[in-house]
Amino acid sequence: MFLIQPPTVRELTLFSAMPDAFRRPQRSAWADANRGGAATDSFLEGPVFDGAGNLYVSDIPWGRVFRIDPQGAWTLVAEYDGEPNGMKFLDATTLLITDYKNGLMRLDVASGLVSPYLERRNSERFKGLNDLIFDAQGNLYFTDQGQSGLHDPTGRLFRLRPSGQLDLLLNNVPSPNGVALSPDGKVLYLAVTRGNCVWRVPLLPDGSVSKVSQFFTSYGPSGPDGLAVDEDGRLLVANPGLGYVWVLNARAEPVEVLRGAAGASITNLAFGNSGRRTLYVTDSTRGRVLCVEMKVRGLPLRL
Repeated sequence: MFLIQPPTVRELTLFSAMPDAFRRPQRSAWADANRGGAATDSFLEGPVFDGAGNLYVSDIPWGRVFRIDPQGAWTLVAEYDGEPNGMKFLDATTLLITDYKNGLMRLDVASGLVSPYLERRNSERFKGLNDLIFDAQGNLYFTDQGQSGLHDPTGRLFRLRPSGQLDLLLNNVPSPNGVALSPDGKVLYLAVTRGNCVWRVPLLPDGSVSKVSQFFTSYGPSGPDGLAVDEDGRLLVANPGLGYVWVLNARAEPVEVLRGAAGASITNLAFGNSGRRTLYVTDSTRGRVLCVEMKVRGLPLRL
């Protein structure tokens, strides 16, 4: 007989909310398809920090990218004809964006100029890109979610090598979403939103994947979204349908639950650059960024 220790529950607190001047309580093509036609003034995703401690977030329905300074003040960096989601820095001044509408896009954060990076694969459009992560060798892993789900398990996971070679690693995923890498880079964690779970994807030395398994199973109306990993190798899972961040140990047991207020939709997460001990999460439907102090630092991202 054994006992599983119940997880510690802690509350997320407000870091900063989108100013009213930036909110657009209107219908959009994205909201008609993904929010049941409700007026959606914003939907925040893609949190990532620059080297100066500024937080960048994307706003999917209105094609916007914002910069939030360490004091919580918002600046509009770019607005364009797209639906930006996940973001990571390609270099110190360039964001790479998984854009549901356009593919992979790049943003010069100084000028606000958005330009194509990889719009199509073999002349074919992607289903709808979602999230991305670089490994230590510069390989880019990204998810192609579209409207896939249990009814249509054809979402894809790609790897773009520094040479420009594009590898299709998985093509049978019911709604691939967030991606994160283990500390040694040998395992990729993949959020499978409509399957309400997280897959474990071994990355083999020859570049292939094998023995992909289901690592964690959640519950509720909307499954895992954004992912992050800390220096102890624990996996952090944003779960919008519950308003939680699960903190999972190596056995996929929840050791902490970081909880938003009732009605929160916790979609994505990033560790702050200053010490990487503060976790920031997007409360997407309310246009807010929440935070909590962590005892274990997050893994550094490539800058």
